[in-house]
Amino acid sequence: MTTTSPDQRPDEATLEFLRSAFEPEWREPPLGYKAVKAWEAEHEVALPEPYRTVVAEICNGYSLGPPEDGGLERLGCLPAGWPDLGPRQPGAPFPLVEGWPWEDDDSVDPDEDERIDAVYTQGSIVLGSEDGQSFWLLVTTGLRRGEVWMVADVGAGPVPGDEVWGFLEWVQRWHVGNGWWD
Repeated sequence: MTTTSPDQRPDEATLEFLRSAFEPEWREPPLGYKAVKAWEAEHEVALPEPYRTVVAEICNGYSLGPPEDGGLERLGCLPAGWPDLGPRQPGAPFPLVEGWPWEDDDSVDPDEDERIDAVYTQGSIVLGSEDGQSFWLLVTTGLRRGEVWMVADVGAGPVPGDEVWGFLEWVQRWHVGNGWWD
């Protein structure tokens, strides 16, 4: 399921929290709605809220915080260590509906399985890197649209597991200083 129409804009209380979470001195300039709409048209997808509004109105990237290893990536950018598995396709269907620890799947050859490449390249944007080897994704299409997932060389899954986070919950978690997995 590709989503090409925007979600409802976040309420003012949510936006006020996000403005306070992304301190002005560490923000990259926001893109504005015209540039966001152009990016969405090019990639045939509508970004999930409230991420869309953050990128348009608050900041397109952030030097501190989520995650601690490099901040929030700018829209369409990739962190150091991102594997070169082909072009990113944020408007393509996200290939998973549940977590998949492929390192435990005896039927998988991690060097040959195209499904692993699809997890890295389809139906998401990259929010950042946790440790240079694990990456935060915001799912942009499919049944899991709007959820934050982590992908690493061992598998992929929603964060933190059973209690799935969206972008807002993800930002709230790092903002209050709680560990990701507490």
